[in-house]
Order: sequence, then C-alpha cells, then structure tokens
Amino acid sequence: MELEFTGEIWHWRGPSPYHFVTVPDDESAELKEAAALVTYGWGMIPVRARIEATEWRTSLFPKDGRYIIPVKDVVRLGENLQVGDVVTVTLFVDV
Repeated sequence: MELEFTGEIWHWRGPSPYHFVTVPDDESAELKEAAALVTYGWGMIPVRARIEATEWRTSLFPKDGRYIIPVKDVVRLGENLQVGDVVTVTLFVDV
C-alpha cells in the first residue's frame, strides 16, 4: 500500500519531545483497514516514509482517531524543515 498526503509539521513538547505530521482523515481510514494485518501492538503501523529526497523507517501512532507520523531530526534537519512547514509525505505499508 502506498499513500501520499500533505500535512503540517508540529512539535510535541512532552517528556520525549518530537516532531510529527498528522495523517489526514481519508488516509487514516485506509490505514485503519490495513492495521489488523500489519500492527505490532497498540495500533502502531510500521512504514517506510519519504519527505522530499529523504526516506526512513518508522511507525505510525494512533491518535484521536487518526494516525501521526514521527519526523526524525535527521529528516527535518536534512531537508531544512521547520515547525509549521507543510510537507508532502509518502507512506509505504507492506500488507
């Protein structure tokens, strides 16, 4: 399964601060259908992700009925991305 969407980078300042992009409703619904086949616990979905020229492996987190994708610092800094930037994300899910 391959999904592409745009979203804004946001920062969570919790005990483990991190940057995320929220997967939109339609794409989250598609992911929910595939989740039972690929999740490894707590609804987490392993994916390959790409923003611009950078590709990496990570897992989607379920949050508020949708999914969020963590954006590693190496991706954010390598692509010169900041909080509030709108990016195009491509997800690859092995189902």
